[in-house]
Amino acid sequence: MGAHRKINQIPTKANLDLPTAWPELPNNIGKKRRIPAIDGQIRHFLIEDEIIHRQSNSDRKIIVMQKMRFIEEDRIEFRFGYYMIGLKPKARGRWVWGQFCLLVPQEDLLFILDEAKRRRWFQQLANDDNTI
Repeated sequence: MGAHRKINQIPTKANLDLPTAWPELPNNIGKKRRIPAIDGQIRHFLIEDEIIHRQSNSDRKIIVMQKMRFIEEDRIEFRFGYYMIGLKPKARGRWVWGQFCLLVPQEDLLFILDEAKRRRWFQQLANDDNTI
């Protein structure tokens, strides 16, 4: 590892005193959000429901699957994301929305997908196409 990487090292679990009780997770159900599309247009969506699951091999990562309705097109899509307890000074000790690709253990992914089926998130697809 280069010397430049050692100057401002981010504290790790091994060298940071982490609190034993985490703050409450945000509740996003019913909230409207907006995101820019690749073509620059703004898309608006409503978070209709979300499944929250603590990652089995991490005590500071929460996996989230959201059921989102895009308002302009009136269509449903699903978003995977995660929260982690921040380690950098401005975010230390609070939940921070993950901004990178989600990595998830198989057992956690299966749990989340089973929960989505239990909540009948895919029911409309099942009525249209008998493959689910």
